[in-house]
Amino acid sequence: MTRNRRRPGAWLLAGVVLAVVLTLYGADRTGVGDPEAVPSAIPTGSAAGPAAPPTGGTPSPSTASPPPPPEAGPPPPAPATTTACTSPGSCGFPDEHSTGPRIALERHDTGNMTIRKDGTVIRGWDIRGSLDIYADDVTVIDSRITSTNWWGINLRPGFSGLKVLHTAITAVPGKGPDNGGVNYAVSNMGGSSIEVGWCDISVFGNALSMGQGDLHDNYVHDLVAFRNQGGEWQHTDAVISGGGNTGRLTVRHNTLLNATPVAQGATAAVGLFADTGFVSSVVVEDNWLAGGAYALYGGGPGATGIKVTGNVFSTQYHPASGAYGPVTAWNAGGAGNVWEDNRMSDGRPVQPAP
Repeated sequence: MTRNRRRPGAWLLAGVVLAVVLTLYGADRTGVGDPEAVPSAIPTGSAAGPAAPPTGGTPSPSTASPPPPPEAGPPPPAPATTTACTSPGSCGFPDEHSTGPRIALERHDTGNMTIRKDGTVIRGWDIRGSLDIYADDVTVIDSRITSTNWWGINLRPGFSGLKVLHTAITAVPGKGPDNGGVNYAVSNMGGSSIEVGWCDISVFGNALSMGQGDLHDNYVHDLVAFRNQGGEWQHTDAVISGGGNTGRLTVRHNTLLNATPVAQGATAAVGLFADTGFVSSVVVEDNWLAGGAYALYGGGPGATGIKVTGNVFSTQYHPASGAYGPVTAWNAGGAGNVWEDNRMSDGRPVQPAP
């Protein structure tokens, strides 16, 4: 009987011991009661992003609840206004790898050829000569032009619809008609818009010359200055407009380089000049600009409707992009003029002088 009375006490003691063991085991798994088990704040620069700075009433990082785990996928890129660029191609701008003909070419020694048939399409030609166009809706695509004329392609007044796509346009320095000068890779003398896209353009002094057009995804480089018959250096510009235009000029996502020395006539990567009337309705957006006296001439007094946004002003030739600065002749008070999100290639913002 004594043995039977002592059994409940033994079972009770064993239960107490088991409960203590389970409590300690649970505390060890959950971290409850263990200071070293409190999650620390995620350090700045981790995938979850920087920790928020302490503010009034906010716990310090050592006691704050941990942030939620990051969602899958890479962290978002830095804002474009703070991103440095080292070269056009590495930063997504056109270069020799993304422009020019995409197919094998057949040589055509045309000389200075005149086109008079509407709807003419030139594709896959390696032309030794130039094209003078007196026709509507002409397309030059996947071709190469090597000119010894003033121009590579010239659209005459009264005609429209020209497209020049995926084409290399260059010239032979010193072989042009005016003391060896070759001046316009593509010239729009017509009264309506033309399209020039994905072209590799070099040598010509004023490569893309027009008051209205859609110029996109082109690589303009290695311009060559020349003296006229009077011995004067001629100005060089990757894109030039003389004002007085009736339509819109759009210059979007091009690489526009002008390495010509100022002493030999360098003017701009984009030159908007009021030579024949006020400059209006121009978009200069998302381009890589470098060189010239100034990389951009903004139209001057009287310019309206000029939108310059998201451009990179490269320091590859001059510390200030142009020899004297990134921009001049900007009319800040002109109706519809917008200057926004333009930066140097090292990330510094660019603002026109007052």
